[in-house]
Amino acid sequence: MIPFLDLQRLNQKYHKNFGEKFNQFLNSGNYILGEFVKEFEKEFAAYCQENFCVGTGNGLDALKLILRAYIELGRLQKGDEVIVAANTYIATILAVKEVGLEPVFVEPDEKTFNLNPDLVEEKITLQTQAILTTHLYGQLSEMEKLKAIAVKNNLLLLADAAQSHGARFSENNAENFADATGYSFYPTKNLGALGDAGAVTTNDKNLAEMIRALRNYGSIERYKNEIIGYNSRLDEIQAGFLLEKLKDLDQHNQQRRTIAKRYLEEIKNEKIKLPFWDKTENHVFHLFVVKVENRKEFCDYLAKHKIGYLIHYPIPPHQQKALKEYAELELPITEKIHQQVVSIPLFIGLKEEEIQRIIAMLNAY
Repeated sequence: MIPFLDLQRLNQKYHKNFGEKFNQFLNSGNYILGEFVKEFEKEFAAYCQENFCVGTGNGLDALKLILRAYIELGRLQKGDEVIVAANTYIATILAVKEVGLEPVFVEPDEKTFNLNPDLVEEKITLQTQAILTTHLYGQLSEMEKLKAIAVKNNLLLLADAAQSHGARFSENNAENFADATGYSFYPTKNLGALGDAGAVTTNDKNLAEMIRALRNYGSIERYKNEIIGYNSRLDEIQAGFLLEKLKDLDQHNQQRRTIAKRYLEEIKNEKIKLPFWDKTENHVFHLFVVKVENRKEFCDYLAKHKIGYLIHYPIPPHQQKALKEYAELELPITEKIHQQVVSIPLFIGLKEEEIQRIIAMLNAY
C-alpha cells in the first residue's frame, strides 16, 4: 500500500534533534512563551521577509486573532463584510464568523483553485472592508491583482497561508502583499509541528502588539487585562520542533516540486485533469490535486491498486450544516470542484518506486 501521507517517514530524520530539543525544553523550566517561541518568531519572520511574527495555538486562531485585532484597533467593526474564496477550507469562514464579521463567498478560478480576482470587485459593497484569500493546496493567489483591488477600494488584504509555507511570488514572499498572513503548522503541513500550532506574520507593529495581547488573555503586562482576549499561545516545545524543520523547508518544498514535475510530465491520461503550475516558486504542492469526472470510480480504482488518496474537500463550506444560512447560495464552480477533486500521494520520503507506480496506475486508469 502506498500511503497518502506517512508522517513517520517525514519526521524520521528529526528524531535525534527533536530529542535534544525536548531535553532543552524540559531542563529550561520555562514551558510557556519561552526562548523557543521567541527564537521561532524571529526566525520565521525573517524567513517570510516580514517584521513581525506572533505564534498562536493553531491556524484557525491565527486568522481569528488577525481579524479580532483589527476590530480592537478600529479598522474593522462587527458586521463588516470579508470577501473569501467559496471553495476554501471551512476554517477560513469560521474565523470570520467567530469575531462577528460576515463572509462574502466568491467563486475560484477553475484553473488555479484560488480566489478569482476578476469576480471580486463585483462583490464589493459599502460594508466590505477586507479580502481574505486562501493560497489553496500550496499555490499562491494572484496577489498583485488582489492588492490593486484592495488599494483601490481601501480594503485590507489578508491571507490564509495554512498550505503555502515558503511559496514565493517572483523574488518576494506573498506575505509582502498582504497586510497580515495566518499560518497553520498542523503536522501534515509543509512546515508541520507534532501537534497544533500556528502563527501570524505582518509588517504592522500595532497589529502584532495587539495580537500578542489577544493571544494571552488580552494582557501585555501580567495580571493587567486591557481587553477580553483568548488563550492561544504557540506551545514552547512545538516551537522547538518547528525551529528544526524550518531549516529544511526550502529544500523540502523543492523536493515536492520535483515530484510534482514528474507527475505533470509523465501522467498522460485524458480522464485525469492535472493541476495548473507555471513552474515558478509560487507553488509548494502541499497537495497534488487532480480532477476526474467520476470520482467514486477513480477512488475505487486507486483503492483496488493500493494507492492512498484523500478528498480536499468533499463538501464546500456553504453546504455544510454548520453554515446552513448560506445553503441557498449558487456557486456552481465551487460545487463542481468539490465533486471532482482527488488528492494523490505527494510527500517528503515518497520512494522512487512508489512515484513510478503512481504514475503507471494513473496512466492505466
